[in-house]
Amino acid sequence: MANIELATFAGGCFWCMVEPFDERPGIINVVSGYTGGTVENPTYEQVCSNTTGHVEAVQITFDPDLMSYEKLLTTFWQQIDPTDAGGQFHDRGESYKTAVFYHNEEQRKTAELSKQKLGESGKFSKPIATEILPAKTFYRAEENHQDYYKKQSFHYNLYKKGSGREDFIKENWKLKPNQAELKKKLNPIQYNVTQENGTERPFQNEYWDNEQEGIYVDLISGDVLFSSRDKFDAQCGWPSFTKPVDAYQVTENTDTTHGMIRTEVRSRTANSHLGHVFEDGPKEAGGLRYCMNSAAMRFIPKEEMTEKGYENYLYLFK
Repeated sequence: MANIELATFAGGCFWCMVEPFDERPGIINVVSGYTGGTVENPTYEQVCSNTTGHVEAVQITFDPDLMSYEKLLTTFWQQIDPTDAGGQFHDRGESYKTAVFYHNEEQRKTAELSKQKLGESGKFSKPIATEILPAKTFYRAEENHQDYYKKQSFHYNLYKKGSGREDFIKENWKLKPNQAELKKKLNPIQYNVTQENGTERPFQNEYWDNEQEGIYVDLISGDVLFSSRDKFDAQCGWPSFTKPVDAYQVTENTDTTHGMIRTEVRSRTANSHLGHVFEDGPKEAGGLRYCMNSAAMRFIPKEEMTEKGYENYLYLFK
């Protein structure tokens, strides 16, 4: 693992900035800490007093061959209100300001361009307030703050919701496709599945028995969802996978329709209904079965991935 880099982002409370990056392809480590200030080895209490110049931040160790810095920036923007210069959500003050701390000139240029594109996108009416700054000494936070979303999941979820971050992300960072345009673009079963939580017929769908090598992407956003390497025959009549390529690209919700309690799977960006995940998959591969609808996905054969802009995922087949 010779090609390793660091990325450092401040996005308000660092509890909420670990989960979006953790355990994704190419991510080696995510650490919560403090940076940007003048006090050596600051404590949480000192930083929160807004007297040290530090901000709460996360430092990510990553392999750029598997996870590009540009993708990390995209994920970073999707967690914050980049127009807020005074903190994030109900956390106010200097220590909760947002910033991208670059570690080399290439990161600086990439970050500046990413910020410029966001400002020109028209997504926000106010200017982008997040600063692009040179990296300074990063101090690891106390152990109780590391992996908080895992250690204190109940409180973490309450906090993320109560702070306003969760609702802001849903409102501002989800695609909102024009339904009239989607009805023209998609065929009836694709629209029914993705927009109306429908289910296609088993054994009568495009990919249930597809054995080609390649990737399955979201029909609307084009985000990579699954790989043929993780596909298996569950004998259920729908394409089934043991795991997503990148767990960040899917979300899970409790589904109580049809008199059952199931876990629904949706695509993160487009918020399309994909299918459900069950706990009856191959035990040697983790025990999960992601039972998906072919109509919610598009298959890209391995030999066409470079041509169609997915060359960064060819590592899946090495």
